[in-house]
Amino acid sequence: MVDSCLGPNSVYVKLISNDGRIFIVKLEYALISATIKAMLQGPGKFSETECNEINFKNIPSHILYHICLYFIYKYCYDNCTVSSSFDVPPFNTNPNMAVALMMAANFLDC
Repeated sequence: MVDSCLGPNSVYVKLISNDGRIFIVKLEYALISATIKAMLQGPGKFSETECNEINFKNIPSHILYHICLYFIYKYCYDNCTVSSSFDVPPFNTNPNMAVALMMAANFLDC
């Protein structure tokens, strides 16, 4: 699965926390983040574009884990084909992580 992170036609992207934990996420989920989208698809020549790997020097693994879960949650419910009367369940998180999650979400623009 790690090999499928390489190259311009990759289906996955590798997100690395500041403590070295690696999260392999479907590219379409990660592109919910405007920051990640700009890094991977923007007009500039970022090193991240070449290897589909992004190091987050300020995001610890326990926060990046929840961010990855949020990508999946948002992707699934934004692309939900059930009628509009369907109530989207809340994305529950630990209140003790709220500030750190908000800071990461603000940075990632998601």
